Amino acid sequence: MSLPSIPPYALPGAAELPAGRVDWRPDPDRFALLVHDMQRYFLAPYAGAPVPEVTANVRALIGACRERGVPVFYTAQPGRQAAADRGLLTEFWGDGIGAVIDADPRAEEVVDELAPAPGDTVLTKWRYSAFQRSDFAERLAAAGRDQLLITGIYAHIGCQATALEAFMRDVAPFLVADGVADFSRARHDQACEYVAQRCGALTTTADVLAALAAVPAGAAR
Repeated sequence: MSLPSIPPYALPGAAELPAGRVDWRPDPDRFALLVHDMQRYFLAPYAGAPVPEVTANVRALIGACRERGVPVFYTAQPGRQAAADRGLLTEFWGDGIGAVIDADPRAEEVVDELAPAPGDTVLTKWRYSAFQRSDFAERLAAAGRDQLLITGIYAHIGCQATALEAFMRDVAPFLVADGVADFSRARHDQACEYVAQRCGALTTTADVLAALAAVPAGAAR
């Protein structure tokens, strides 16, 4: 029930992304950025690529969003969870971070390169979707945001579930195809296909940075 070892794989290029059903474009006046579960525990199974590239891409997005006043959200699972809080997750994944937290007290931390800063919001993560048992939807509404850029891990689990729930709450999700990682390239591609065809749109780090570059620093509402 533990996480699998994850062999290296190459991220999909822009030309390899599946066609979508909508022609949405990320708008810095409308989107917030989500950094999903980029905790030491969840990154530990990777043997290499694509984690360095994904981390660099997410870091670039975080920096550009902060400079332009775009809200940055994080999810992070607690290291120790009561059985009632963990619920059915235990049936699929065992004790998760709780199984290693005594040996590695930093296992629950977001990796140093992407650490939250003052002004960012960290949501406690209880289920696959970032919206479950949190006030995420209310925070997005209060910030006037109806688009969500999704980065992090794992693409076909929490990232996809969050995208689907965003769609069902009338928040337009964008999966950043080179800003997420998964168990394999096949799973990565599966998540991209699902989001593009069922609940959102795909984008790339370069496209989001280009949209942000058109906005003066601090100008996004």
